Amino acid sequence: MNRLGSESSPYLLQHAGNPVHWRPWDDEALAEARELGRPIFLSVGYSSCHWCHVMAHESFEDASIAEFMNGHFVNIKVDREERPDIDDIYQRACMAATGQGGWPLSAFLTPDLRPFFVGTYFPPLDSHGRPGFGSLCRRMSQAWREDPAGVEGAAKRFVERLRDEAPRPEEADGVLLDEAASGLLRLGDAVHGGFGSAPKFPSSGCLSFLIWYSKISGAKAPAEFALKSLRMMSRGGIFDHVGGGFHRYSTDARWLVPHFEKMLYDNALIPASLLEAHQYSGDARHLDAALRTIRFVMREMSSPEGGYYSAIDADSGDGEGSYYTWDARAVRPLLGGDADLFCMHYGVTDGGNWEGRTILSESPGAARRLGIGEEEAERRLAGCRRILLEERGSRPRPGTDTKILASWNALFISALARAHRATGDAAYLGAAEKCARFVHGMRDRGGLLHTYKDGRASVPGYLEDHAFLANAMLDVFEERPSAWLLEGALELGGTVASEFWDGSRFYMTSGRHEQMIMRPPSVHDLSVPSGAAEAVRALTRLHRLAHRPDLDGVAARAASGMARQAAENPFAHAAMLCAIAGRLQDPGSILVLNTSDAAVVGLVRSAYVPGRAAVFADSLDGLAKYPLFAGKEVGPSTEVISCTGQSCSAPARGAAEVSAMLARS
Repeated sequence: MNRLGSESSPYLLQHAGNPVHWRPWDDEALAEARELGRPIFLSVGYSSCHWCHVMAHESFEDASIAEFMNGHFVNIKVDREERPDIDDIYQRACMAATGQGGWPLSAFLTPDLRPFFVGTYFPPLDSHGRPGFGSLCRRMSQAWREDPAGVEGAAKRFVERLRDEAPRPEEADGVLLDEAASGLLRLGDAVHGGFGSAPKFPSSGCLSFLIWYSKISGAKAPAEFALKSLRMMSRGGIFDHVGGGFHRYSTDARWLVPHFEKMLYDNALIPASLLEAHQYSGDARHLDAALRTIRFVMREMSSPEGGYYSAIDADSGDGEGSYYTWDARAVRPLLGGDADLFCMHYGVTDGGNWEGRTILSESPGAARRLGIGEEEAERRLAGCRRILLEERGSRPRPGTDTKILASWNALFISALARAHRATGDAAYLGAAEKCARFVHGMRDRGGLLHTYKDGRASVPGYLEDHAFLANAMLDVFEERPSAWLLEGALELGGTVASEFWDGSRFYMTSGRHEQMIMRPPSVHDLSVPSGAAEAVRALTRLHRLAHRPDLDGVAARAASGMARQAAENPFAHAAMLCAIAGRLQDPGSILVLNTSDAAVVGLVRSAYVPGRAAVFADSLDGLAKYPLFAGKEVGPSTEVISCTGQSCSAPARGAAEVSAMLARS
């Protein structure tokens, strides 16, 4: 029988009614495979995955296919967001076999968990030279029964391919960053921005690195490419112009037609890049897109506990994208006298641009053609967006995956803290602090846990949970320093160094995790930055704020071990390149003691210096034990102190003195 009905994962629950006898990944299912001597069919996906839904409908709801699966395999479903370690291992196998990965992931395993055939989506019937899923199951079952030597040989080859490249220690330097930036620009789309053709993903980490690189090197072209890419994304259909937020990727090269699901990680990472772009360039359009995205998450993905949900589905009652697209005949009566401006600005036409409907995308210049001033046009467009958002609220909503992941929430905490840095709006900082307390409390006696759903946290925390949360707590600490934030980040950093580091590399899992056919190392950026890169950044920051040379030594060894790989394949290592750049530059720290002088605070907030800590303190209670803060006091007026290592300048007061200090630092 199907055993998914008691699970908490929304993805697993979506399959609880399938005629397939699904099991969750647990000791009982794995023991069943060993006892019966049956192969395992492993299906990995997530709740908002469109092609996962398609394969479920076509194959897993088919009674004849399900009957065969039940009679010949132990069938296991895994939510890749709950178990990224399982997903990572078998995605590696899929990449080794086919050159690409993705979801749904479909893997046939021996009872001892070694893969012998791996792929992604399969149609139900043979088509276009691709095996149908039903016939594939029959072939795999026949091979298991009649060709055990062939299956064993395939499993051995897969395990051999899973061995990862060993670290090659090399001292990072500016030349390495030059190589990486040049390599990324060669991959860039000079016309539409971004990297590659279709499908096109935001790759916000690569854009952030290019902005970092331009700031520290003085080269303009990398940042100009990144700024153009972010503008094109924010104008295109991948951005939800009515409600805010970014869809997961574009199905075309020019960012027009998205795959409509919305992931929390995208809507944390892209705003972070936009806020960096705003700091670097001063372009208010980047700030606007970032804040509209962050407000969307706060409005539509927040939980009562203070955390944020994982994803919003692409599909709703009328199919994929119906919630987000528009019919001109419905739009015009709603907008009245502003309809011409809105339709011209956002490309709304009677014929539409996608399946007879319109995906909104900006066409700059509409206001000028209509003789309307830019400020007046934006005021009217904002009113139109509010009207359409209200109208859209009456439509059947796409489903929401309501599990809360520590790592993804940490990314959004950082985005909230950066929004506060850019605006001074206390609502962003309050939300960041509330979420940080909630996520830091997702723990048991063994420490931080990975996922939370229906009042219960579970699954031991991965490297990314610890590293992302450490950085998030430091981001909040810089905005409003409290001892619990720094101490919590130090605890997480200590766990990173003691439980995920083996002296030469970081691993996704610690000793608390289930032992698999391999211990997956943390190497590449995937949909989120690599845990290893964020660990390097967190440990570096902890040393600079709390004087922890032991943690800094781990960061130094990890960075040197990945430096050459990062330079040779910058697209897959953008986060590590940012971590390396932050270490190379060592921009020091800025302490703002007493934030009452708005002009001075604004000067420090707007200064863009990648990797530099800027701490805004109205109290230093509980921090005197850390050398950076020892002997310093918050006085009656605003003072700014610049520190390198544990050596600090005399205080600067007033806008003129502070401007001069910032220019020197």
